[in-house]
Amino acid sequence: MRIATYNVEWFNSLFDNDGALIDDDSWSSRWDVTKAQQTAGLGVVFEAMDADAVMVIEAPDTSPHRNTRTALEAFAARFGLRAREVVTGFTNETQQEIALLYDPDVLDAHHDPQGDTAAPQFDAQFRMDIDVDAHPDPIVWSKPPLEVALTTGSGPLRLIGVHAKSKAPHGASNAAEATRISIQNRRKQLAQCVWLRKRVEQHLAAGEDLIVLGDFNDGPGLDEYEKLFGRSGVEIVLGEGTQERLFDPHAHMVLSRRIGATPVTARFKRKGQPYLQALLDYLMVSPGLRAKSPKWQIWHPFDHPACYRDPVLRAGLLAASDHFPVVLDIDV
Repeated sequence: MRIATYNVEWFNSLFDNDGALIDDDSWSSRWDVTKAQQTAGLGVVFEAMDADAVMVIEAPDTSPHRNTRTALEAFAARFGLRAREVVTGFTNETQQEIALLYDPDVLDAHHDPQGDTAAPQFDAQFRMDIDVDAHPDPIVWSKPPLEVALTTGSGPLRLIGVHAKSKAPHGASNAAEATRISIQNRRKQLAQCVWLRKRVEQHLAAGEDLIVLGDFNDGPGLDEYEKLFGRSGVEIVLGEGTQERLFDPHAHMVLSRRIGATPVTARFKRKGQPYLQALLDYLMVSPGLRAKSPKWQIWHPFDHPACYRDPVLRAGLLAASDHFPVVLDIDV
């Protein structure tokens, strides 16, 4: 089975309010890419992946005038994808939903949110003292994680799709304000990951097979604020100390070395400067799944040999998004 996570930059902008692809020469929300170019690129990528399930991060919007399911099913029909049915969870106000595209001939899937006093449902509040003032602060997800119960040919499997808070200091007017906002955002991002880790522990304690996948906007050694707090959100979710661990080989590679090559899943343009690359997207598996010898790949157009050798796929990956798919092949 092939399971992937893919952050599609401003997927929402490619659809009209009826959920139909616009697919013309008007500009997309991507820099210097038309809607037709981005749509064609996404078609190439999704067709090449041929995944049984794709956790789509920044999926099209659900609102009074739009519907994530309608848009993604239209996209799947346009390109004849096997993964053609859609599961969505709690909606948000950012025009960037989390949704699962899946093949109904291979899988059954439905939204299955969990929650208790230790780890509430992801559309609720989690209280944690993040500014060390002895008063718990209310933590909310701007994009609540999508909890999916899958039934595969060999049994049940749980997925949690994640788009954690960005730590970028949006709206800062000077350096001091940028520092303040960055630290505040880091605290919130870490608190979200503590909340998510509590849910992970519940599934691990129940002996359930689990995959946590998506964009964490974070990773080991990603920025200087990690030194201030001592760890990244990714490390919290993976597990620390004597906790039972999730595993992602790309996170493991970064955590196990202080210097050397680093895998990347995103490539951002900066005006007048070289591209900025980062490891932001992860696909973490529970111990029982790791024992099945899964194989991970990042479909980076320049780092993945098969993607680089295929000029159509390479160009498609560059036009489709500023993130690249993380793909898992596993026998489940």
